[in-house]
Amino acid sequence: MLAGLAVRPSKGWGQSFLTDPFVADAEAALLDLSPGHPILEIGGGLGQLTAALLRRGLGPLTVVERDPRLARFLRRTFGHRITLLEGDALEVDLPPVDAAVGNLPYAVATPLLLRLFAARVPRIVFLVQEEVARRLAAGPGSKEYGRLSIIAQLYGSVELYRTVPPSAFTPVPEVTSRLGVHEARVGTLPVPSVPAFEEVVRTLFSSRRKQLRNLMPRVVPSAPEAERLLRQAGWPDDWPGRRPETLPPEAYFSLARELAPRANSG
Repeated sequence: MLAGLAVRPSKGWGQSFLTDPFVADAEAALLDLSPGHPILEIGGGLGQLTAALLRRGLGPLTVVERDPRLARFLRRTFGHRITLLEGDALEVDLPPVDAAVGNLPYAVATPLLLRLFAARVPRIVFLVQEEVARRLAAGPGSKEYGRLSIIAQLYGSVELYRTVPPSAFTPVPEVTSRLGVHEARVGTLPVPSVPAFEEVVRTLFSSRRKQLRNLMPRVVPSAPEAERLLRQAGWPDDWPGRRPETLPPEAYFSLARELAPRANSG
């Protein structure tokens, strides 16, 4: 099919096409939706996942595809059954939907997911490199736990499902993939300002091997004020000797809430 379309997969775009229809059907099933709910598919590619979604009668379905040759193929193949957005999923205006699904290119999986999280998409079914999937779902104390884990859990919860071998794709990647679901948090987020929160987490996780006593002055220069804020935030008394990856996301949410009045007054 690729030869017939004169498409040579782009390494720069991270193009690796799903060829296993059983994996595509598993993704469609994880959406757990009835027909009538608008769905966004990221990266239509050769239409394997698109076909699985339509077989289940799901949609209305909007498909984003940046490769113009593949976009033409998808229009010819699926016609009026889909709405096609031709462009980069990181840049196009995304429609309001009840769910998003996609086999995300390894090179841009993280920024794509962060964009979908920020858009508060209620349910996201993703197929990504297993390392990224494990980081999304990681809890405190694990080697995968870090900034991405905390941001994902700020916006909701993550559950991982089956692994997908490299043989399910062409070209065959060098890594295993993993299916997962992100369920959006209902109601308001637990922090007053997402950008301010992300900056605090980025700062504290910039040097994972350092203890928090050496990192906290980058957030609150005054040691007595830091002690007061962290006590009010409910942090454990032994926090100075801990490393950032030992604290749960809720500890960073509560710190962000305590820092908000200080930022506003500043």
